[in-house]
Amino acid sequence: MDVLNYMQQLGRNAREASRAMARAATAEKDQALLAMASAIRRRGSELLDANAADVAEARANGLEAAMIDRLTLTAKSIEAMAEGLEQVAALPDPIGEITDMKRRPSGIQVGRMRVPLGVVGIIYEARPNVTADAAALCLKSGNAAILRGGKEALRANQAIAACVREGLAAAGLPETAVQVVETTDREAVSHLVAMPEYVDVIVPRGGKGLIERVSRDAKVPVIKHLDGNCHVYVDEFADADKALRILENAKTQRLGTCNTAESLLIARPVAVSLAPTLCAMLTAKGVEIRGCAETRALVPQAIAATDEDWHTEYLAAIISVKIVAGVDEAIAHINRYSSAHTESIVTENYTHAMRFLREVDSASVMVNASTRFADGFEFGLGAEIGISTDKFHARGPVGLEGLTSQKWIVLGNGEVRA
Repeated sequence: MDVLNYMQQLGRNAREASRAMARAATAEKDQALLAMASAIRRRGSELLDANAADVAEARANGLEAAMIDRLTLTAKSIEAMAEGLEQVAALPDPIGEITDMKRRPSGIQVGRMRVPLGVVGIIYEARPNVTADAAALCLKSGNAAILRGGKEALRANQAIAACVREGLAAAGLPETAVQVVETTDREAVSHLVAMPEYVDVIVPRGGKGLIERVSRDAKVPVIKHLDGNCHVYVDEFADADKALRILENAKTQRLGTCNTAESLLIARPVAVSLAPTLCAMLTAKGVEIRGCAETRALVPQAIAATDEDWHTEYLAAIISVKIVAGVDEAIAHINRYSSAHTESIVTENYTHAMRFLREVDSASVMVNASTRFADGFEFGLGAEIGISTDKFHARGPVGLEGLTSQKWIVLGNGEVRA
């Protein structure tokens, strides 16, 4: 296969399909989504068979257990895929929404209309359910999509792609509106991220190595985050019970997610009373404490933290702990070391809470809540294509609206500029 010609053909197909998707009615898009869900349920045994072959090959190739777990489909996860498609169908259609209309002194009315981005390229690893999720979000937001899954899930991804095409055809929409790359050649990614004439935005979903490569090589905008070094700051005005409950959830509910807390900051005025209690809870949960000198004086089980620890996203049962003077030092520490993903303050002080919200420069900033809430579903987006820590064009959980843009519109009645 000539990979360059193949990817360019996918690009041409997608660009043409994107124009049809931009004018597709909400009813057509929803019909396609519901037909996809029906096809996934009806062809569930085919999906499981394809996935079983992927898993067997992955095991033979020595793929690590965590990746095998993410790769594996079950009857439950297939039903979840179908339900996810139905949930996206039930979401409001953002396309065509007109906002901020204002009449100008000249007589014209000026406002904004929400429109699709065009062609979205999505590159992901392991999880075959992303094929259905990404297809749904791109379709509902009026975009065409080129999906490049990992080679370890090739069979399952193609089986899901067949269900997607069936749904598009049932609604009279172009089957090329969602194309799943069939080649496992790594050059496919290099070409996909470097075709600005065909692709409008790239969304990488996977490990840090993948995202760094895509960010380095892309010639189109990238919606991404590299790390999730999230912080919980326990203020001097914190409620102790809230602090314990929030920290436990933020760090220990799931260790391997990008919105898991990796650093704990404690205000010095309450460190003597709270640090031992908070760290004892973490230790009981099997979490290793890496602390500053003040932390180690209060928490005997803590080991010395290095400067690297303040930067680190562990994705493991480890947390860095630092005693800070107060809200000023907490904000300064977070803005220096954070990956700009999600941070939370525990406090009953309104002024401190508002300062934290205003001054912490991260995509999601919370008061008295677990960092684990930084998620498209929890934020009411219905679903998400990923998390962005960039400031343009989307920031935080990226749902349907993040896969759209706005254009200015003007309504007149024969006005001309003086």
